[in-house]
Order: sequence, then structure tokens, then C-alpha cells
Amino acid sequence: MASEEEDGPLVGRADTLSQVQSDLRNAGPGGTSAVFVTGESGVGKSRLLRETAGAMRDAGFAVLSGTCLDIGDASPLHPVLQALRQFDHNVRPAGDAGALLDRVSQDLRAVAGDRRLLLVLDDLQWADRSTRQLLLYLLAGLGGVEIAVLAAVRAEALQGAHPLRKVLAELRRLRSVRVVDLAPLDRDQTVELVTAITNGRVEPEDADRVHKRSGGNPFVAEELARDLRDGRAELSDTLREIFLSRLAELPPPAHAVVHAIAAGVEPVAHDVLARVVPLSEAELIEAVRAAVAHRFVASAGDGYRLRHRLVAEILAGEVLPAEATALHRRFAEALEEPGATPDHARLAHHWQKAGEPSRALPSVVAAARSAEELYGFTEAHRHWSSALELTADGAPERTELLAHAAESAHQCGEHLRALSRLEDLSHRPDAPSQCDLHLRRARYLAAAGRTATAEAEYERALEAPDCSPRQRASAAAYLAELLLHLGRYADANARAVDALEMAEVNGSTADLVRASAALGFSAAFREDPDAGLAVIRNAVDIAERSGHPDELGVAYLHLAELLTGPLNNIEEGVLVARRGADRLASLGAGRTYQTRLLAVAAKGLFRVGQWSEADAVLETAMRHRPSGADAVELLLSRCQLWVGFGDVEAAHRDLDAVATLLAGGGARHVLPMLTLRAGLAMWQGEHATARASVQRGLTETRSDDLVLIGVLAWHGLRAEAEAHAAGQPVDPGALRRLKVAVERMVAGVGNAAVPVRAVIDGYADLCAAELSRVEGRQDPAPWAKAATTWDTRRQPYPAAYSRLRQAEAALQRRSRKAVAIGALREAYATAIAMGARPFAAEIVSVAQRYKVALADDVATVPFPQPQDTDELSLLTQREREVLAALAEGLTNREIGERLFISERTVGVHVGHIFDKLQVRTRVQASRVFLTAA
Repeated sequence: MASEEEDGPLVGRADTLSQVQSDLRNAGPGGTSAVFVTGESGVGKSRLLRETAGAMRDAGFAVLSGTCLDIGDASPLHPVLQALRQFDHNVRPAGDAGALLDRVSQDLRAVAGDRRLLLVLDDLQWADRSTRQLLLYLLAGLGGVEIAVLAAVRAEALQGAHPLRKVLAELRRLRSVRVVDLAPLDRDQTVELVTAITNGRVEPEDADRVHKRSGGNPFVAEELARDLRDGRAELSDTLREIFLSRLAELPPPAHAVVHAIAAGVEPVAHDVLARVVPLSEAELIEAVRAAVAHRFVASAGDGYRLRHRLVAEILAGEVLPAEATALHRRFAEALEEPGATPDHARLAHHWQKAGEPSRALPSVVAAARSAEELYGFTEAHRHWSSALELTADGAPERTELLAHAAESAHQCGEHLRALSRLEDLSHRPDAPSQCDLHLRRARYLAAAGRTATAEAEYERALEAPDCSPRQRASAAAYLAELLLHLGRYADANARAVDALEMAEVNGSTADLVRASAALGFSAAFREDPDAGLAVIRNAVDIAERSGHPDELGVAYLHLAELLTGPLNNIEEGVLVARRGADRLASLGAGRTYQTRLLAVAAKGLFRVGQWSEADAVLETAMRHRPSGADAVELLLSRCQLWVGFGDVEAAHRDLDAVATLLAGGGARHVLPMLTLRAGLAMWQGEHATARASVQRGLTETRSDDLVLIGVLAWHGLRAEAEAHAAGQPVDPGALRRLKVAVERMVAGVGNAAVPVRAVIDGYADLCAAELSRVEGRQDPAPWAKAATTWDTRRQPYPAAYSRLRQAEAALQRRSRKAVAIGALREAYATAIAMGARPFAAEIVSVAQRYKVALADDVATVPFPQPQDTDELSLLTQREREVLAALAEGLTNREIGERLFISERTVGVHVGHIFDKLQVRTRVQASRVFLTAA
């Protein structure tokens, strides 16, 4: 066990701790009470005893503690005498047992004095006979001592006719005695424990693996978490020896049962175990009973499982290879016996482990097909990959296996691996047709985020001479959808019309859904929202009837994107995205469509100002570790939050990852990425970087998505306005191109659908207002108009930003000060509610500049300034430590490692430092620190 100094945080025991203390305080008629805590080794019994003893001592109890030893009756009353010695009490010999019990009772009363006494006994399963008698004597009220007893009992030790079982049965009859069985931690509690021990530097799948290996046992989980934290890959000797010593206590038949279950695929059914372990039925049941009693095995209706998967790892290192091979062969033969239900996944596993690939291959292929039928694409990909490992390059069946392996890799989100498998497939002498290869490659490239290359592949598929009518319909439908992602809605609409005609004659249900979704989205954006929505909703209905995850994902995704984006029906869009995400998760598409739908939901929540909820949604989605375009969607959504929250380092990291993943992406990915880069650069005062990002987007895009262009143009004009306000020159060429983009937006808005037009008008208002800043016209009117527009759209961030600029212009003009103060306060309240730290800091800066208090009842911006000229006096001690490390040039992660806090906590401290010091970059904060120092 870990020492007290090494104890991790007490997780998942708060309610138990509170209940135990309450039970100990509630004495029975004789002034006594007792709680016996049972559970397996390492489950936290001793820790619970220590925590309770400390709390009861603080509450005024006299506390005595003793530990029983595994020495039988050789030392009567050993734990109690050990406890009394802590108070310099040595019990004198007595003539008989009754006199001894009376004398011990007197000593206990003397120690207690006028306080209640708490006697804490650990490892009570080893208590000698005299100690057991003393407990019965005291808790029956015969000793005249107002005593509470708290004892820990190792559950696996109470086997057969163990004498303590009879004592506990007697004591249970007393109303003031409770027996508490301490259960292992559940998954969430284990993850919390692991996260705390590793200081937050742990991947979700690593934390999950600790839970599976430890079975929720806190001691085991702590040891594994420390291994993770310290970078140890091998199992620690401590854990290995603990489990091996416990295994050595098992009777040989029970040992054989544990070995067999460790080699099996859980749950191991009883009839299968009976055919694997050479024992009679009666012997087998007795062996299983012993394994369960020693807390190695858990029994349920569907079979047996190890309580800790760690046991399987340890046993694997203890058996000879020949033993393991023979055991797996017995499992495979048992599963193949006449009358047994075919279980291809288990058969494949055991024949592979038995070293017989020829007998494993049919089962592997059957298991892969079964997984695909249940939409278990990850499992299917694993099985198809195993099948490839079992076949030689020249085997004729390898071509079919490669095709399945590529498609399953794509379906489970491993898009680059899918492309690699497809490349191998294309070089086979019996490879599929050129049209099929082009179509597959285009799909995989698009999913990997390489949309420009994917478009060319779709065109090649359509032009291929061996392209069948059905393949042509599929290629046209996929291309129409791709053009949507490229933001080319006119082209997408034209392609979708053709694709729908082909799909209705020669296509599949999937082609019909895809073409309908592309047609509905482009129509709703360009001309008729109601008609477009009707087409997409019909696609959703078709997909629901089909039930295939790919079709459902396409339909839900386009409907959610349309509602949360161009049509600005954000609340419904978020609901659709979440409903679709739940539906797709149930069909095994968690890593692909579910993550993308959650990204859409997060974007919608961001727009309506619910940033904390958006953060929680994204945290859930990131657990799937998506790849390709799915990862890009998720990272862009998360980066929006990082920029808003002011976490500069995290935002840069995500944007760099997006840039790496895109490698030729479309406008709906590239333009948001460049917009976020510009926004991040502006918060850092890097106006040239912001300008370059915007100009790149304007010059490279072929998109006719006026909403995306409007957002980008606003950020470009804002960057020029910020440069002008900072006394830096405005770039005439950049300004000219921005004006052209705005003119294009204004000219094209009449062709957009009414709801889309309203959103474009909002960005046009922001652009016009920013232009007034660039030109030095401090006019609050355009900002007031923009605020009203975005209030109507129910998007609080652009509305609050407009109010900030409205107030700033009015205060500079010294006109309508009351209106300006109201606008500034409203903007500040919005920023605080959302958690927009950099934005709130800018509002505070404006308020300080014009000596405006941001609240009537609290001097949010105190005036006059405090006499203390030390700017660092505003910071807490921890914030000073963070700032000192920041001034050394350390990253947030390095600061966290130095100060033993999480990277996320460092980010929070940095945000507070920026707010208090009224700076916007790490360089500015460092300058303040170095000047003060």
C-alpha cells in the first residue's frame, strides 16, 4: 500500500465518509456504536479509517488506533494494547479472561476521560480471539465505556468458517452497528483520480485503460497513474508482487480457473470454462467459488470476468508459451464443439493465439462481416486488418480483403490508412475498375480534408470509360456535396440537380440522400429557404427509413449546418445536431459523424453566447479523437472558444493542427481558419499578421458564400481599424481589396434567401462601422445600427462588440454620455457572462480611459487610482508566480509543470493577469513584470 504521504486525493468517498461519521456519533442505548468497513485489498479501507479518525478527533473524540497482525492468538489483545500504549497505558496481567476484559475497559475509560472514545482497528480479519471477545463485550455495553468502534475487514479473507464471520453476525443484531461494503470506484471516479495524480496531463483513453486494468481499485489505479505520470511503461514491481502473492493464496483448482479466464475473451461462459479447465463440475464450481471469494473473479449471468484486467497481464508473463498456446487451443476447440453457438470474434482470437492462422482466417472474416452488419466499423477494421496479416501477398483473396480493409478504415475515421490500403489495392493485378478506384480515392481524400484533390478525383471518376450508371450517380452526388464544403453553392446546386436525376433512376438510397441534402442546402442558401429545408428534411426521412449511419450522418449534418449557420435558426439547429449525434453514436459512427455534429452544435452554442456549454460539448466530442475533416471541424469549433476565452497558446496549437490537416481544404474550412488567425493576432496586437491572414483568404477563395466572406471582411477592416487606433499605418492596398469584397457582398445580398440576407446585412453593418474607424470618423450611429441588427439575430458577441465601439465613439465625441455608459455596461455584462476575457479587458480599458464605472454598486473600475504605484500589487501570490515564469518565456505547459498545476489552470491565471494589468499579449505582461522588478 502507498504511505500516507503518497496518498492520492480521496475520490468518490465523500458520501461514505459522511455517513460513517454520522453512524459513529449516533450511539445506541449503551452509549456504543460501531462501523465495520469491508472490501477487497486496496479499495481504500485504511484510508477511510484515517480520514474518519482525523475528523472525529477534530470533533472532540479521544481516538485510539491499532492494527491486527496475522499471528493468530499468540499475542492476545495485540491491537488494543498497541492503541493504549499511545497514551502510556500498559494493561496489567489479570487472573482470568473476564478480569482482563474489565481491566482493559477501565484503561479505556481512563483514556477517554469526559470525552467519547473512538477505537480504530485495521485488518480486523486477523484479530485474535481475545480482541473479538472484547468487541462483543464493549459493544454490548458491558464495559461501561462510551465507545465507538471503527474497523476495517479484508473481505477476501472471510472464507468458510472464519471466526470473525460469527462475531459480525452477532454484532449486526445491534441497532448501533453498521457494516459498510466499500465498492471499487466507477469509471468517472477513476478518471478523476488519475487526472488529479497526473496533474491533468493524461489522455482520456489512458485514463479509461487505467480503470479497466485496475477494476476501479483505488490503490491499483493510483500506482498505474503514477506510472503514467512518471513515464514508466512497465508494470511496477510493487503491483506485480502484490497480485502474485494474492494469487499464491488460491487453491490450485481456483488458480487454474483464474488462469483460464485471464486467457479467455470476457465474459467467459460457464459451459465454455467447463470444457477448457479439466475439472469435474463439482470441483469447477468450488474452484470458481474460491476465485470469487478471493475477489479475483466476478460472476454474472453471462459468465465470468476478472475483477482486474491487470491480473491477465501479470499471468501472461508467468506462463510458458507452450502453456498459453495449449490453453488458447482448448478455448477454440471448446467454441467449435457441436451445438455451440458460433462466436467468430472469440474463435478468431483463440486460433490466432494458438498459432494456427489457417484456422483463424475464416473466423476473422466472419467476425468482420458480423461487425459491419452491426455498424461496428472500428471492430470491423480491426478484423479486416487481422485478416490481411494472416494472408500472403500472393493469395487471391487478398484483393477482396484489401478493399474491405480500406473501406472499414474510412468508415471508422482512419482516412489516411484507408488511402494507404487503397494504394496497395490499386497495384493488384485483379484490382477494381478505374472508376471505382477514383471514386473511393475521392471519398477518402475528402474525408481526410484534402478537398481540392478530391474534386479532381470525382471528375476523373465521372470521365472514366468504365464508369457504370450507378457509379456515375454516386460520383455526381458526392461531388455536389463536396462543392458545398468548398462554399461553391451555385456549382453545388447545378451538380445536385443532375445527381438527383441520376440517383432517382440508377442510384442507391445513399446517392438519393446525398444529392437531396446538397440540393436542399444550396437552394435554401441561394433562393428559397422553405423549399430547400423541405428537400433536406425529406432526405432525413429517407435516411431514417434506411437506418444506415452514412446516410443519416449526411442528412443530419447538412440540416444542422444550414439551421445554425446561414438560416440563423440556431436553437433548432443545435437540437438537430445533438439529436443526430446521439443517433449516430448508437450506430457506431462516434468518431466521424457524431463528432462533426457535436462541432456544429458547439458553433451554434458559441453564436448564442453559451460558451461554457459549447466547451462541454467539445470536450465530449474530443474523446473520440477524430481525424481528417472531422478533426478539422472540431478543432475550428474549439479554437473559436480558445480565441474568445483568451487562451492564446491553445488557439495557436489548434490552428497549426488545422493547417496541417487541411492540405488543400475548401472555403468552409480555410476561411474560418484564416478568420480565427486574424482574430487571434488582433488580440495579441499583431495587426500585420491579422492583415496577412485576411488578405490570403480574399485572394485565394473561389467561394460564393457571402456569409464567410462577410466575416472575413469584417475581421480585415477591424485589423486596419486597430492598426489605425494604435498609431500604425493602414495598408491602402489591403483596404482597397476589403472594400471590393464588401461591395461584392452588398451587390450579391439581393440574390440570397431572406434569412441569409439578414445575416449578410449584419456583417455589412459591421464592415461599414469598422470603415468609419479606419477613416477616423468617430460616429456611434453605425455601431448602434449594427448592435440592433445583431440583437435581432440573437447573437450576443457581435452585438456586445458593436456596443463597445458605440460607447467608445460617443465618449470620444463627448455626446450622449448616459447612452454610451449604458452600452458599455451592457457589453461588459455580456462579456463576463460568456467568459470572454480579452474582450472584457478591452471594455475595462475603455472604461478606465474615460473614467466610467462599469457598475453602480461595485467600483469595477475604481477611480481615483490607488496610491500604490506597484502594478503587481493587484496580483495574487500565485498570479505573481505565473507571471514570473511567463516573463522567462515559458509556455503554459512548462509553467504548469514548474508550479504543479494543470495547463488549463495556468491559462486561467494568465487571463486574470492580462485583465488586471490591462495588457493583451505575453510580451506586454512580461514588460510590466520586468519594469516592476
